[in-house]
Amino acid sequence: MRLWGGLVAGLCAGIWSAASAAPLEAYGTLPSLEHFTVSPDGKDLAYATFVNGKRTVLINDIAGGKVIGGFEVAGKLRGLDWADNGHVLATISVTRTVAGAISTHGERWLAESYNVAAKSADMLLSHNDDHMMLDNSDRKDQMNILGGLPMPRTIDGRPTTYLVGFTFINNSAVETLFVTDLDAVRKSTIVETGSAKFWTEWMIDGAGTIVARTTFEDDSGRWALQVKQGAGYKDALVSQAPLDQPWVLGITPDGKSIVVVVPNDSGSGLKQFSLADGSPQTAPDMPWADIEPVEDPATHRMIGVKHDGLAAEYKFFDPADQRAWDGLANAFPGENVELQSWSADRKIVVVRVDGKRDGAAYFMIDRNTHKASFLGPVYSGIDLPDVADRTLISYKAADGMTIPAFLTLPNGKAPKNLALIVLPHGGPAGHDDMQFDWLAQGLASRGYAVLQPEFRGSDGSGWDHLTAGYGQWGRKMQSDLSDGVRFLAGQGTIDPKRVCIVGGSYGGYAALAGATLDKGVYRCAVSDAGIGDLHAFLQWKRDRIRDSDSSVLRYEDRLMGADNIDDPKLATISPIAHIADVQIPILLIHGQDDTVVPIEQSEAMDAALRAAGKPVTFVKLDGEDHWLSKPETRLQMLKATVAFLEANNPPN
Repeated sequence: MRLWGGLVAGLCAGIWSAASAAPLEAYGTLPSLEHFTVSPDGKDLAYATFVNGKRTVLINDIAGGKVIGGFEVAGKLRGLDWADNGHVLATISVTRTVAGAISTHGERWLAESYNVAAKSADMLLSHNDDHMMLDNSDRKDQMNILGGLPMPRTIDGRPTTYLVGFTFINNSAVETLFVTDLDAVRKSTIVETGSAKFWTEWMIDGAGTIVARTTFEDDSGRWALQVKQGAGYKDALVSQAPLDQPWVLGITPDGKSIVVVVPNDSGSGLKQFSLADGSPQTAPDMPWADIEPVEDPATHRMIGVKHDGLAAEYKFFDPADQRAWDGLANAFPGENVELQSWSADRKIVVVRVDGKRDGAAYFMIDRNTHKASFLGPVYSGIDLPDVADRTLISYKAADGMTIPAFLTLPNGKAPKNLALIVLPHGGPAGHDDMQFDWLAQGLASRGYAVLQPEFRGSDGSGWDHLTAGYGQWGRKMQSDLSDGVRFLAGQGTIDPKRVCIVGGSYGGYAALAGATLDKGVYRCAVSDAGIGDLHAFLQWKRDRIRDSDSSVLRYEDRLMGADNIDDPKLATISPIAHIADVQIPILLIHGQDDTVVPIEQSEAMDAALRAAGKPVTFVKLDGEDHWLSKPETRLQMLKATVAFLEANNPPN
């Protein structure tokens, strides 16, 4: 049943009725609905919409079925949460250089608080118009840029949030923990200041008390978990971890201990420590390596974990919680069900459901009445008949390793001799999952089969699969992709003479490598924000970090199999060093505000290809970042990609 009238119903009306394929505009835009979050009392629902080219947060009264507030987001929305029943926190980002503070151009995170009763929004830790420098009590030595997500708590009945920001000590920006009363947002108090020598993360319990912190020294690789002891801290766990640092999973349900994920030779394990004295405790046994915590919204303690893998799986510590979740998920058989938000008593639950039956949509479950309400689709312009079938398959690489992959098949076509698009993910230590993929679905809507391999080096498929990619950048990580092409050709599913490769970030590198290092497989290649010159890329990173031995560079060196950024082995896997081998047309796409892979990478590839007389097209996305966060440039990318593919690899 539908829950309310007004905007949400307007977005949902007639959603599943159209019989023809959706236009590219429906795929190449921001989600129509996302970031659903339930108020602690379960009475209101906040969510983000995208209407008339603007990202807006709306608040609905669930019982009354009407909009009771909202605000236009002052940046790119990255997160939404309730601080209490009267305040909504929005985490946003902007791409900017902060003069005199942080010299590099980067993605800067900010927080905004919306007072539902007053219908007013305020940027936190900020008192001036440019929202970058904090002028608090005549101080000019603080910034409102965030170093972590807001941590809302109710303290003495007042809506409060902890924020990790920055202060300046000896001209260095130092992580600093602030606390802000959301009924008096113009006043923020420093709780604790970190150090210029290490990165700091603080753990806050449900009562708003600091119970622990972690520190990491990038130069030495020293990581430490420290429990709060009076005015100071006591080391509970110290690890020499220049690359794979431990990380805090959460506070145990009884509030007495803290659980840490600790990497080891076989993947990772859990360790537990007393918050009273830092002594080791018996840690819970977890079935998965890739996990993230599930918190009780009332206590902010960990009550379970989610497997961050190819499909959503949940394990709760309390058997009653597990039965409740299983019953909820079983209401959507064969679908991928993910928890989005729930009320403090966990009775009002919002889930995202992805699959052929429901497409990609949000539902609200009232566990008091055992009824589910349809909230709306993720993409309002895509009808259910437009959703292409997407399945998880696997195949063997040349050396016998099993490679999982998602295969999306176009509607209305027999799965035989299809034109194929190989779509490798970014990271490279990332993974695809069961959620609706706008790019894969958009390409399938034009008649292509789409293969998304979880090549070695991807996470989400276990430790052995991840570490098998070490040193295999441009080597077996690349041939894992073409082995998938050969598998589908052997099955008769695709025509091996009609295959192109499209990717973004590391996937963009893989597309360029497909045109230079793994020749004879693809008819064309599309690189969105791809890396073409590994040496120049690592040099750019080192210049930004100002440290030749940072953990970021150590990570890249491990994957690339290089000893340092001047290692001649980098040339063997750099596409720009193999321009002469290019025999297929290449489309380069890059955002001009990309702060992860600089646009100079594509500019250099474009110049080198043109100088060699190779077929290349370069599309620059004005004001776009690394993640295609703007709807107009996301659509520009999709249209340019489809036009290029149809010209060089027609689907029919």
